[in-house]
Amino acid sequence: MNSMDPRDPEDSSGSGPAEVAGPAEVAGLRSRRAGRVILLDPGDRVLLLRYDDEPPNGRHWATPGGGLNPGEAYAAAASRELTEETGWSDIALLGEIHRHVRTMGYGDRIVRQHERLFLARTDLACRELGDVAAMHASDGIVAWRWWTLEELDTTAEVVWPAGLAGLIRSALGRG
Repeated sequence: MNSMDPRDPEDSSGSGPAEVAGPAEVAGLRSRRAGRVILLDPGDRVLLLRYDDEPPNGRHWATPGGGLNPGEAYAAAASRELTEETGWSDIALLGEIHRHVRTMGYGDRIVRQHERLFLARTDLACRELGDVAAMHASDGIVAWRWWTLEELDTTAEVVWPAGLAGLIRSALGRG
């Protein structure tokens, strides 16, 4: 895997897995940092949340996660967001497996979002979400489901990050 660009102000380590996606080098964009979780069940299905946003994001499926609070580490944000979006507080992150930069709409502006993705597992197949309907409504999450890697390979739906099935296979040593 590639390394984060050591000149990236959002990552002072200069190391770790990375992918730069989209027109990330556009000058003048506000930076945002986000932690996300690739959560797998025992059958290696991945939990994705659907957003039906207006352009530029549009309708898309994404892993649970969101922006860092001031002073918060990526892993802490990913874990917090997973709990907020699923209602589960018993999921441990297994480690960071991917980094990328996405140019996207957030609020009323376009941002350059630096994302770190962490792998995690639940021991319950196709686990049902907790009482998170109000949170989903406020965050614009309109649906959720567990996807097989084969479904990800063949879907016409937009999934963030692109190539998620291959990323999971690589993380599991099947790539």
